[in-house]
Amino acid sequence: MTGGGRVDVLIQRLDPHLPMPSYARPGDAGMDLSARQDLVLGPGDRALMPTGIAIALPPGYAAFIHPRSGLAARQGLSIVNAPGTVDAAYRGEIVVCLLNTDQSTPIHIARGDRIAQMVVQPVSEARLHEVDALPGTHRGEGGYGSTGTVSSQKTSEDR
Repeated sequence: MTGGGRVDVLIQRLDPHLPMPSYARPGDAGMDLSARQDLVLGPGDRALMPTGIAIALPPGYAAFIHPRSGLAARQGLSIVNAPGTVDAAYRGEIVVCLLNTDQSTPIHIARGDRIAQMVVQPVSEARLHEVDALPGTHRGEGGYGSTGTVSSQKTSEDR
């Protein structure tokens, strides 16, 4: 197998009537997670949605919960803290903080609907080293928009 390989993840089904998380197609990065309950999410509203599963990740891994792109595009369904992070030591039910970004239409979620994707990835523990100054780079301190957008690029006549 090419790419990141495979990792064994223990899963506990807290609701045996919901489908197991699964990859929609071979090679997909995210496994679909399902809603454990019915919900009507009003315009601009957010709510916690349980998924009916708990997992045990090995040390050095985390699961990241992402919005499903089709639901985001068609209905405006997103995740407030996207991506949500599931740490290796967490053993509780995975709960997704859903957000309806549509300004006028409620979103109807039925029990069993696929609501999010879970991506399992290796993570590194950072060792911080305090310094008086950081080494320089070609980018420097350039932040938002510093690489240039059409509106931020100025011609010699504008300067």
